[in-house]
Amino acid sequence: NLVAIPAYADNYIWMLHDARQALVVDPGEAAPVMRALDAQRLTLGGILVTHHHPDHVDGIGELRERLHGPVFGPVRERIPQPCTPLAGGDHCEVLGLGFDVIDVPGHTAGHIAYVHRPADAAPILFCGDTLFSAGCGRLFEGTAEQMHTSLAKLAALPGDTRVCCAHEYTLSNLRFAAAVEADNAEIGAYTEWCETQRSRKQPTLPSTLARERAINPFLRCGEPAVVRAAQAHGAADDSGPAVFAALREWKNVFR
Repeated sequence: NLVAIPAYADNYIWMLHDARQALVVDPGEAAPVMRALDAQRLTLGGILVTHHHPDHVDGIGELRERLHGPVFGPVRERIPQPCTPLAGGDHCEVLGLGFDVIDVPGHTAGHIAYVHRPADAAPILFCGDTLFSAGCGRLFEGTAEQMHTSLAKLAALPGDTRVCCAHEYTLSNLRFAAAVEADNAEIGAYTEWCETQRSRKQPTLPSTLARERAINPFLRCGEPAVVRAAQAHGAADDSGPAVFAALREWKNVFR
């Protein structure tokens, strides 16, 4: 069971559970997790952390009193201890579930992502603040070239991979995507679906990588329309990193 637990104004804390035990990803708040555990009488068996920002780690301390298992997090970032450090290429197991680790610097210097590949279902990607539906994270500590490379790693995963982002930013991201690619019909159709979801107070997530490759400008830096839009906003050339950098700067001031 894959569940998005709302936290703060627009965060999601992702939970995987088997009706007995659960793991959570990026618990920035403890209270929503505890309510979800209590509502379904679940034992907390592990915590995965993608990066060090407070809205992803501040609930860990309070959750330790309920925790019967490990905390895993990025080796290159300061995560509340004790925490087992991980880096790209590593593999960890929680509750009998395996997770492959990918280095995805850009939003922060040591950001990592986790991929779970069930035998009988589509893969699950926990990408923190690196990839959002129709968008990507701001560059707080890394470079545009790093983030472009990180997103390429994620985009190379199978198309049916379920993209579990850490924020409900989809509609605002889609407004920017439509400004970049006004003639992309898939952006319009997806926007309608997302508006319906939000009107029902339902998440727009998880997305899929196939969808993101079709509508997310930050994964489409080689598309002619995206290149032209980026060049109109200062891209130095038509290379992927230059296009990405111009898009990210544009998005920072887009309203």
